[in-house]
Amino acid sequence: MDGLMRHITACRNARLPGGRREFRLGGVAVGWAAPALAARLLAFRDMRAEGDAIALTAPARLPEIAAELAAEGLFSWRGEAFDVRAEPTGRVLTTVDRGALPAFGLRAEGVHVNGLVRRGDAVFLWVARRAMDRPLDPGKRDHLVAGGIPAGFTPWRTVIKEAAEEAAIPAALAAKARPVAIITYAMERPEGLRRDRLHCFDLDLPKDFVPRAADGEAAGFELWPLAAVLDAVMSGDEFKFNVNLVLIDLFLRQGLIDPASPDGRRLRAALATA
Repeated sequence: MDGLMRHITACRNARLPGGRREFRLGGVAVGWAAPALAARLLAFRDMRAEGDAIALTAPARLPEIAAELAAEGLFSWRGEAFDVRAEPTGRVLTTVDRGALPAFGLRAEGVHVNGLVRRGDAVFLWVARRAMDRPLDPGKRDHLVAGGIPAGFTPWRTVIKEAAEEAAIPAALAAKARPVAIITYAMERPEGLRRDRLHCFDLDLPKDFVPRAADGEAAGFELWPLAAVLDAVMSGDEFKFNVNLVLIDLFLRQGLIDPASPDGRRLRAALATA
């Protein structure tokens, strides 16, 4: 199972603090700032050092500060606000542009939907190809539906939104998606520190349903036997980095890997802490 375990290890490569300084909003720890960003932040009004940490005393100023840093080229502006919380179920402290999340080491929430088709005993998965103009992992394989949870949205509302936008799935059909897992990880990436929390869903689709790339984020879709997806994940890097984790969970739940076997228990334990 080393071919699968390497994907989990890759998504768990961050060692915190890893030279970073804790970033706080109104006295609450929310992220981690790399040294260069930490030094720049101290030049802003309402930003101060608290021991080894960097603290913004007025959380509502974060969107303005992020916009200025993006204009300086510290990270890419994505034009989509995300909620900022200290804990996943905690209150919203402020919002910030999606592009700033890895730079500040802020937690991001997203949804991933396994689009499944069952034909007798055989299980198939709709696989997307990411468009070549995507800012992250262009051209990689992806889920039928996946996306970040925008400010003010719930996972369920995001599934409905992304299903319509990415694959032209009607709301009534997308609403049949079933929550199956939550997977978290902390990963060093070129864009910074990704601390992601993925809400994973299964959606059984009619045999005659064919997705359509509605918003251009996907270049197209293919229906793969689930066993072929397992082979691809085990032997290569065709899929976007975090998609692999969601697929490993799917393989275990669908019995392609016996969850009670030593390999299955090892993978399940690794996913639980990823």
